Amino acid sequence: MRFFLKSLVIILFFTVLVLIGNSCKKLPEAPVVLTENVSEITQTTARSGGDVTGDGGAAVTSRGVCWATSQDPTISDLKTNDGNGTGSFVSDITGLNAGTTYYVRAYATNEAGTGYGDEKSFISEEISTPLLTTTEVTAVTQTGAVSGGEITDDGGGSITARGVCWSTDENPTTSDDKTEDGTGSGSFTSIITGLTPEITYYVRAYAINSAGTSYGSQEEFTTEAPTSGIDFNPDLTYGTVTDINGNVYKTIEIGSKNGGVPKIYLAENLRSYSFNDGTSIPIVSDDTEWSNLTTPGKCAFNNNFDYVGTYGFLYNWYAVNTGKLCPDGWHVTTDDEWTELTDYLGGLDVAGGKLKEKGTRHWVSPNTGATNESGFTALPGSFRWYNNGEFAPVMGGNGTYWTSTEKDAGKNTAWQRTMLYQYEELSRTGGDKGMAYSVRCVKDE
Repeated sequence: MRFFLKSLVIILFFTVLVLIGNSCKKLPEAPVVLTENVSEITQTTARSGGDVTGDGGAAVTSRGVCWATSQDPTISDLKTNDGNGTGSFVSDITGLNAGTTYYVRAYATNEAGTGYGDEKSFISEEISTPLLTTTEVTAVTQTGAVSGGEITDDGGGSITARGVCWSTDENPTTSDDKTEDGTGSGSFTSIITGLTPEITYYVRAYAINSAGTSYGSQEEFTTEAPTSGIDFNPDLTYGTVTDINGNVYKTIEIGSKNGGVPKIYLAENLRSYSFNDGTSIPIVSDDTEWSNLTTPGKCAFNNNFDYVGTYGFLYNWYAVNTGKLCPDGWHVTTDDEWTELTDYLGGLDVAGGKLKEKGTRHWVSPNTGATNESGFTALPGSFRWYNNGEFAPVMGGNGTYWTSTEKDAGKNTAWQRTMLYQYEELSRTGGDKGMAYSVRCVKDE
């Protein structure tokens, strides 16, 4: 019994010593951390970090920086998470708004809580106006042209409007005539319309963001003369019609063999940029894109817009089939109307010569049988293949015109008429709807 009591006293003695020792042990505290200076500041990002110089007596489980637009940010605000432990670390701050004052502190967390470093402040960079260039002006006609631009730097702000502006005075601005060609950076194409023949214009691309409006370099061009160098029949009287883009076309009245009412035709190839309701007809330059196209499209021969003023655009049949390609009150010539015209001129064997422009200014020599006695003044606008997007080898040898009449829906073909430089015949064949041909219009009766 005495031994048991002695042992119990010893156990109690050592227990008291342990309890006293534990009570004297220091409890953990929040870590000690310093905040690094803010650097590499942009409109949306910055770099900071910190140095955990003391863990406070417990393992540091997370660390980083926190920031806000108000002072004394905490981990309840935006923050990074840059590992654990003591020592220095780097923090990338993202998602900032341009031109804004921010406050940032490093933090470190252990089981006792979160310690913060000293506060740093900085201002993100301001948004600047965009940088852009103006595309060279092409496809100049009597009343229209094609230009555009490329926005190489948005200045840190969203591009809310872009296009080109033009005037007869230098350094045009958005207060002058302008196009509106979408939003965002990158390149864009602008269709300029409503011009006056034989006038010099100046054009600049523009882009707008929240910082303001910027302009590209100035381009200068002169619209074509009304005749575009085409040799019309001087013995006949021509009228005119204007399309929605302001293009002015000569028109010619041609009779009917069977005693029907004479019809009025365009005496020039269609060069309209838009449908007659004002919607744009896409310009498709890429060969692969063209070969897969099953929606309305147009192109310039060899993608050279300098041809458009004289030879017009080349259109696929999907554009023809909209019924909106010609000027208001006109339509693409039907297969029956072409047949009626051909009969009036003496049939397929000779009609081509009576339709073709005389001479070899535009047609390849010898331009056999060309008299243009009809006044139709057919031009060799050439063509583009539907299956590979390639163009005919040369300009000047072939003038092919769509009709609005489908030939074989199952084979995806429509009727066409073709004239060649070495024959006076006019051929009637079917062409794949994806081909690119010239278009002539006839006035509604």
